[in-house]
Amino acid sequence: MRRRNIGLIIAGIALLIAIIAVIGSYNNLVEMDEEVKTALSQIDNQLQRRNDLIPNLVETVKGYATQEKEIFTEIANARAKLAGADTLAEKAAASAEVSQVLSRLLVITENYPQLKSDENFKSLSDELAGTENRIAQARRDYNNKAKEFNTKIRRFPTSLVASIFNFEKYEYFEASEQSKEVPKVQF
Repeated sequence: MRRRNIGLIIAGIALLIAIIAVIGSYNNLVEMDEEVKTALSQIDNQLQRRNDLIPNLVETVKGYATQEKEIFTEIANARAKLAGADTLAEKAAASAEVSQVLSRLLVITENYPQLKSDENFKSLSDELAGTENRIAQARRDYNNKAKEFNTKIRRFPTSLVASIFNFEKYEYFEASEQSKEVPKVQF
């Protein structure tokens, strides 16, 4: 009788330890999941910041480069795609397109020396450059958090908890093929 009680106590302690371990794993995964979501929202935040700066930059350039109408249409279309992007892949592709078109716009401005000396243009260009750096940093932070989370849900024994509670891996924010191309500017 005494051995049976000791056996039950040991089994109860082992069960309690297992439950505490599962709860700890679950809570850790929830925290990591929220960190990834927060990092992703920072990308969205910076992409929106860039999207908000673009119209001001375009209007400033328009005043000097009225014959460059095609680039303004491309910028408007790229911004619309970014605003309508829902998935991470769509956001990455749209962001790459915006970056490519902005690169073209900045190359075009090289032909307008008076524009480069305009204070409003300088200020907007600096803001845009800073935002591009913030976007790059936010993407890096997101990818690091996604990597940590993806690694964690694949490791044993956390993988058991992750599968029970349906934690799924996150996609990485990767550059699209078109963003790797050098912008083509034709005059």
